Amino acid sequence: MTSKISFLFTAFMMVFLTSCDKDPDPVNEEELITTLEYTLTPRAGGDVVKLTFRDLDGDGGNPPVITSGTLKSGKVYDGTLSLLNESESPVEDITEEIEEEDAEHQFFFEVSTSIASNLVIVYNDKDADNNPVGLKTVVTTTGTGSGTLKITLRHEPNKSASGVAAGNIANAGGETDIEVSFNVRVEL
Repeated sequence: MTSKISFLFTAFMMVFLTSCDKDPDPVNEEELITTLEYTLTPRAGGDVVKLTFRDLDGDGGNPPVITSGTLKSGKVYDGTLSLLNESESPVEDITEEIEEEDAEHQFFFEVSTSIASNLVIVYNDKDADNNPVGLKTVVTTTGTGSGTLKITLRHEPNKSASGVAAGNIANAGGETDIEVSFNVRVEL
């Protein structure tokens, strides 16, 4: 009887100690993003366009300040995204965090149908697995028109799902870190 109790006690202690030795999995908390800026620089020269979203008090409170933009037709723009948490001091650069964890993030760019043929956006960066990230893009404009551009950052999307590498958010899954719509015009 004593040997059974001793055996059970030893087995219990081994399970207990083994479970205590493991470090808990790190929790990747969602980032607070107060500011998103999409800078579009024309390759052949011309005016730089900045689409900006700023919501310093986060959800609720005061409405965000959104600056839309006008692009010139027949141009190729290099697009660069920058994200900040301006509620902290010093300001936290979320862009660096996304670059470090690029396999866990992807931006999606949805152009409204009214302007979809005038504004084409393609990825110009990749993570270590050769999947798109979206911090850098190439934007090509043709014709004229106006509509909306929705930029969404997904955390832990399924980058191997159908269409996701091409920028289709429908099968991406994951959680949305930020989603912003800008009014955009393409003119001569």
